[in-house]
Amino acid sequence: MSYPLYAPTEEHEMLRETVRALADDKIAPRAAEVDETGEFPWDVYKALVDADMHAVHIPEEYGGAGADALATVIVIEEVARACASSSLIPAVNKLGTVPLLLVGSEELKRHYLEPTARGEGMFSYGLSEPDAGSDAAAMRTTAVRDGDHYVLNGTKRWITNAGVSEYYTVMAVTDPAAGARGISAFVVEKGDEGFSVGAKEKKLGIKGSPTRELYFDNCRIPAWRMIGDEGTGFKTALATLDHTRITIAAQALGIAQGALDYALGYVKERKQFGKPVADFQGVQFMLADMAMKLEAARQLTYAAAGKSERAMHGERVDDLTFFSSACKCAASDAAMDITVDAVQLLGGYGYTSDFPVERMMRDAKITQIYEGTNQIQRVVMARQLLK
Repeated sequence: MSYPLYAPTEEHEMLRETVRALADDKIAPRAAEVDETGEFPWDVYKALVDADMHAVHIPEEYGGAGADALATVIVIEEVARACASSSLIPAVNKLGTVPLLLVGSEELKRHYLEPTARGEGMFSYGLSEPDAGSDAAAMRTTAVRDGDHYVLNGTKRWITNAGVSEYYTVMAVTDPAAGARGISAFVVEKGDEGFSVGAKEKKLGIKGSPTRELYFDNCRIPAWRMIGDEGTGFKTALATLDHTRITIAAQALGIAQGALDYALGYVKERKQFGKPVADFQGVQFMLADMAMKLEAARQLTYAAAGKSERAMHGERVDDLTFFSSACKCAASDAAMDITVDAVQLLGGYGYTSDFPVERMMRDAKITQIYEGTNQIQRVVMARQLLK
């Protein structure tokens, strides 16, 4: 009896080899410097664009590679194994454009997905605000209709790749009396009058990916840039996260894999008491637990990616929300555990920036926080179970 297991195809595995070769060649050698300087790695962006890996999820009809959700996960995972900051290029391009793919007009898709696919600009996503983080529906940024335009006023906070992105998907309140049903989604361009970005946040990790505030001061944008119908923005935001939490899980998997790979190499080489550190059973048990947690999270993430792909093609997938929250939570918790253990396995060397595992530990932390904290993921999962 033969039946297809939910597993990466031969094409997926070939893609992994291609991305890993690119990451080893162009991305990994720059990772420590990118972390140290905090500069956005434009050379890495160019390398990803040249390889068509910067926004692989964009469908072929808009000039993209047309990669499925699992292929996108594999790209992000392999880039993150080398450099977490760089993995936010394909991840955040997906985050910013999924609203357009879900509900955007054909005009909007052609206008913005095609240049993104060509590498002419990146997309960022503006949902969080100073007083609306986990409670995103409490946002205060407004968009008021004025003829054939909308005028935006307000602030968005914690926006990944802000300042280097050309395009921004922004959620704003169009009907203050309607609560979550009064929120709409728009595309804002970097050059729009009345739009500006704040200073770079000083962060623990992912330092090569700038995080800034977005400011809207009577920012006028044409009405055709609304994504979907008026009042559907919050619903679109939540639907988007069902697909993109999986990319954060992928980033966490990559960081964890990079740390495990480095620790494995180290303990085989390092000798104490006259034999390799890897010969000690206590160390072997740590390695076994690290690999087990990583593989469990990977299988959950790949299963979630399969569900995401079906949902993007219009199929009703009732457990997508549960699976996307579960994989993001499991993978990021695993990445934190694994990177902390990798530092421990390197001993004093692990604590220095001469070795990459301390960077990976710092980078792993954010995966438990952004696109919904892991506490919120547990709330989401429980709601799904109880409804």
